[in-house]
Parts: sequence; structure tokens; C-alpha cells
Amino acid sequence: MNIIDWIENNWSINPDIQFKIIVSVIVIMVIWMVRFFSLRLVDRSLKDLKIRHYWRNGIKNTLNILLIIIIGSVWIDRFGSLATFLGLVTAGLAIALQDLIVNIAGWIFILVRRPFELGDRIQIGDFAGDVIDIRFFQFTLNEIGNWVDADQSTGRIIHIPNGKVFKEPQANYTQSFSHIWNEIPVLLTFESNWQKAREILEKIVNEHAEHFSKEAEKKLIEASKKFMIFYSTITPIVYTSVKDSGVLLTMRYLCQARKRRSTENNIWEAVLEAFSKCEDIDFAYPTQRIYYNQMEGKPGTTKPPNFPGSLLK
Repeated sequence: MNIIDWIENNWSINPDIQFKIIVSVIVIMVIWMVRFFSLRLVDRSLKDLKIRHYWRNGIKNTLNILLIIIIGSVWIDRFGSLATFLGLVTAGLAIALQDLIVNIAGWIFILVRRPFELGDRIQIGDFAGDVIDIRFFQFTLNEIGNWVDADQSTGRIIHIPNGKVFKEPQANYTQSFSHIWNEIPVLLTFESNWQKAREILEKIVNEHAEHFSKEAEKKLIEASKKFMIFYSTITPIVYTSVKDSGVLLTMRYLCQARKRRSTENNIWEAVLEAFSKCEDIDFAYPTQRIYYNQMEGKPGTTKPPNFPGSLLK
């Protein structure tokens, strides 16, 4: 009595099922070996992290699909049985695995439409970060923002279901046009020499951000071929407005998405150093004061009130 008959007599597994089990095990082992050596070859051959990640994911996904097809062909005998099987599976998935189907559809949408790619900085819903992985059911962000200022990393890894791309708007910081606009508001007292302060700010923001405008101009030409992006002015500029507490001077400039904090730090240090040398420029901040119009007001506004009983007549 051979081993096949022994298994059939003792475990009630007929030879046909035994053959399918053996073939399935061999197929799984072969696929695993191909995957192992393919991934090692990719790791050794490709130095670029982004390209290597794409190849690794492509190999894994291709071999997984191939494994499902081969195993399915081994266990499903006739085309009619295959159609029935697929119909039942589809119906079951539609009811029980609705979220998983949506996530797979989201994965296909991400690969085909490319709202973002590996390495892009994005925001989706309440979450923002750098895309570090894209898989069948979810993509992964290295989080920025939250309790950390100026779009810097928090150190947290966030896994987001792919189906979110159908439900939430996505903001991409770096797609095509790699620069973003940043603004730094500087509030001065009304008594400050705001014209002089504006000249100082214009000089500082041009020194620290003008080279970003030159970089952005080249990127803008490339981006305009894909998107309707147009700016009449991309050089740094300082805007003037008036607030309750004083005169607001706002520096607006282009910078790379991942250099917002460093450029802001350099500009603020230059501003603080320049203003410290000026006796006629002061920062405004929340405070209280008593204002005597007769002593401090302009000559045309210092007339005493003219009403019955006034002590200043």
C-alpha cells in the first residue's frame, strides 16, 4: 500500500484532493523562492530608494496575483464552476468586504490617476504628511503639523485606508509645482516709522527668498503644461494693512514646501537684528494705554468738545 492509499484510508482524503494539495504546496514554495531572490536582486541592483520601493511593491503584487490565479486553476475544475465560484465570491465580497473593495479601488485609482506619489507631501482630511508607502489597502504618511509648528514632522506614522481618496479632498504640496507661498506678518505700533520698516523688510525677504522665486519660475513653466497655473508675480513682496493694534506689514514669498520653517527662522532673525538698531520702529503687542487727545493728537484733532457743561470750553 503506497502513501496515497494510506492517506485516503486513514484521513479520508481522495487522491485527487491529495494531488491538488501537493501541487499547491509546490506552487507556494516556488512563488516564495522567486519572490525572495527577486527582492534580493532589486535591493542589490537599485540604489534609488523611490524606484526600489516601486519595484519591490510591483514584484510582491504581481506574484500574489499570480499565486491566486494558479491556485485557483488547480482547485477549480471547469469554467462553469469558476464562473459560479467568482459569482459567489463577488456577492460575498460586496456585502461583507465592502470597505476592502473600496480600498482596492482606491489603490488602483492612486496608481492610475496619481493624485500623489511616494515622497509627495500631502494633506487628506485632517491628516498631513509625506507619503512613505502605498499598498493594496492603505497608504502611509510620515505625519507633519498637528502639535508641531510650521509643517515639521511629529515622528508619528499614520496609515490611511485607500478608500479615503474617494471621500476626502487631497492637497498636494509638491506635485508638479514644488513651491508654496508663505507669509510672515509683522505688526508695528502706529507711532513707528512704517515706511522705513517696509524698506527693511523688502530688503530682507529678497535676500532670503529671491532665489526660490528663480527656482519656482522654471517649475511653474513645467507645471503650466499640466495644470492651469499662472501667477503674474512670483517675486517676494511686502503688503501693508492696518489692524486694531497697529500697522501690519506682511512678507509674502515662495519657498520649497519642506523649507518653510527654516526660511521663516532666517528671515525672523534678520528682522529682529535690523529692528533692534532702529530707534523709531517698535513691535506692537496686546497692551492698554491712556490716550490724551489734547497732548498727543494731531493739531486738527485737538479741539475741546463743544457741548453744554464741558469743562474744556
